[in-house]
Amino acid sequence: MPCSPYGSPSFYTTSAYFRTRAALLTGLVTRLVRLDQAELQAAAEAFPSPRTAAELVNGMVLLTRQRLTGEGRRRSLARHACAVESVRDQELRAILVPHENAGREAVRRFLAAHGVSDVENRTHTLLTCIDGLVFDRLVNGGEVPRDALEGLVAAALR
Repeated sequence: MPCSPYGSPSFYTTSAYFRTRAALLTGLVTRLVRLDQAELQAAAEAFPSPRTAAELVNGMVLLTRQRLTGEGRRRSLARHACAVESVRDQELRAILVPHENAGREAVRRFLAAHGVSDVENRTHTLLTCIDGLVFDRLVNGGEVPRDALEGLVAAALR
């Protein structure tokens, strides 16, 4: 059992589970990704696939609010801090790369249904831009403006 510098047992320390900083970061990133994937899957199951640009924007508004409040905000802040760490750590980067999930698939299907060419790149660009807007609001406060999301969707459909 780990001890504190004062000689008393140190209960509930992270070091009991992760012996190194690298192991701690890997464990953290793995958990963040698992929670995010579960959240996206649950959202996709709760809402029908978007058929119109307005429906897609509505879903994005809900997602950005989740990412900017409560537990979602804490996870978003941790994820962005870990993304900076991943610049120096290939293992973290491999865990943090965008994963296939129901939300990504819904965007891909929406764009394909609207005749967009190069669906993969447009999906990636759209979701990356949304991540950037979330990051901006994490730093500067407030919500992601709906008109910004509408503009991103309109650009993806061109």
